[in-house]
Amino acid sequence: MDIEPTVLLAYAIIWTVFYFFLSNYIAELSRKKWTAWVQSDDSDDVLMDALSVIVDEIEDRMHDKLETFQSSFFGSLGAASKKLDDATGQTTLKALTKDNPVMGFVAEYMMKRGGLGQLVGQNSQNSPSNESKTSTKLGLK
Repeated sequence: MDIEPTVLLAYAIIWTVFYFFLSNYIAELSRKKWTAWVQSDDSDDVLMDALSVIVDEIEDRMHDKLETFQSSFFGSLGAASKKLDDATGQTTLKALTKDNPVMGFVAEYMMKRGGLGQLVGQNSQNSPSNESKTSTKLGLK
């Protein structure tokens, strides 16, 4: 059985056209089914179930990052507060008045008013000097 080249070419063209239209028809049906499913209420539940692992991972990472930030933030606030207490002498006053809470309250009140804050601050090594500082920025003193 011999097939002539023209018949073979005709078969190839017919099958190509048939396959092209068949594949387009199947693709169009598939697209319509997919679109209808995505717009249905069933797809929301299925998608949320599929994405719940990702959402949980994001929540866990954000929680870890928030805890890290909180610990570093409050740790730096504590260190800054301690440095401020040391610079103003409040740590010493608190240590001296720890047995007498009323005296501690009075001393703290006096420190906040500023009248004795400078006197206690003069004894501290961390107190700022009264010398004027010159800045090379814009030639200001």
